[in-house]
Amino acid sequence: MPGTTHLTATVTWLAVGDLPRTLVTRPVDTLQFDWEGVVGDSHAGLTRRADVRIPHYPRGTTVRNERQVTIVAADQLAEVATTLSLPEIRPEWLGANMVLAGIPSLTLLPPATRLIFASGASLVVDWENQPCTGPGTVIAEHYGDPTLRSRFVKAALEKRGFTAWVECIGTIHLGDAVTVIVPPQRRWPGKL
Repeated sequence: MPGTTHLTATVTWLAVGDLPRTLVTRPVDTLQFDWEGVVGDSHAGLTRRADVRIPHYPRGTTVRNERQVTIVAADQLAEVATTLSLPEIRPEWLGANMVLAGIPSLTLLPPATRLIFASGASLVVDWENQPCTGPGTVIAEHYGDPTLRSRFVKAALEKRGFTAWVECIGTIHLGDAVTVIVPPQRRWPGKL
């Protein structure tokens, strides 16, 4: 398709969110995707309940789960850590399932970007994962600084990664190459 951009990334970290009562994920060597998302992950499911992220539905309304997988970039997490004067921010503290390397400004990949993995598994980018106080709380507890809870939100804007949903099932391994297909970008002529 004219205007489509093809990029290549590498999977450098994987995790599953199967720990009880926490958003913190547990590092693993492989992830299995089915139609509901990461097998065994707390965010898996074809549907989810509407929350503050989709205010145009009453809270609790059943909607399509476009937040099956959370993906971040190590370089952007390092930038957030630097902004907050911290030695590091680990992806598991943000509830991430995957870290990709090789894509500048990863968080800003546009919706409908496809991530196609070596196994044929593919994900579709939904949207930037807006920073919230949940990961900020985990970071604040780790460093013993309650101010990090709210400071994280501002520092992580446009660096928090994105959420995606499964388009094709399969298995992903550490070190896998990823073909990133960015659709043509058009400017909507409407007034904003």
